[in-house]
Amino acid sequence: MNVVAIIQARMGSTRLPGKVLRDVAGAPMLQRVLARTARSVVKDIMVATTVSAADDAIVAWCRTEDWSVFRGSEDDVLDRYYHAAAARSADVVVRITSDCPLIEPTVVDRVVGEFLDRGDVDYASNAVPRRSFPVGLDTEVMTFEALERAWREDARPSWREHVTPYIHRHPELFRRHSVVNDIDYSHLRWTVDAAEDLEFVRAVYERLGRGDGFSWIDVLQLLDREPALVAINRHVQEKTLAAD
Repeated sequence: MNVVAIIQARMGSTRLPGKVLRDVAGAPMLQRVLARTARSVVKDIMVATTVSAADDAIVAWCRTEDWSVFRGSEDDVLDRYYHAAAARSADVVVRITSDCPLIEPTVVDRVVGEFLDRGDVDYASNAVPRRSFPVGLDTEVMTFEALERAWREDARPSWREHVTPYIHRHPELFRRHSVVNDIDYSHLRWTVDAAEDLEFVRAVYERLGRGDGFSWIDVLQLLDREPALVAINRHVQEKTLAAD
């Protein structure tokens, strides 16, 4: 079974333009995401960016660093994911976003493992419908067939921008599995949408050695020692998806 991690990335963030290539303790944020994902059981990893000229920089960086890269639609991210997965002949697709530089390999392993072990689900996630991990450790796993059905049937542009809402909103069509942690850490924000998020992530990397080898447990222990770090980006609000 061919399990492929596809990491969506583009330069055109509305709140923090160019964030995917911004420095995080000596490396672009995208490099942090890729390096941490590569420590998981998933070894086939592809960056999915857009055909926009603004994203030429991402393509150039990926080629220089020898990361696989695919170019597709800028706004229809579902279409981009589908064609990237098809190009890689994926049987199972792992969705990770490039604004998660603290993505945790052991959490990715757990979501992928539970998905594969069950053998009877189309989709698994540690964020939807129930979140118990910090925002920024989000991992989604789906069959290529589920991705293809969403790509074929989802007619809402606002949903297609976020790839999997059609799967979330149609439990009668897709067999789903929720991966839940024993302790609820959903109040913690470890993703990067705003300048304050980037400040928080940089502080974590600086304190934990500037490399990619630390775990999410190390981050939790750091926040226990320095609770003031949580306040850096606590006020940043997550974007919500329109119901349309």
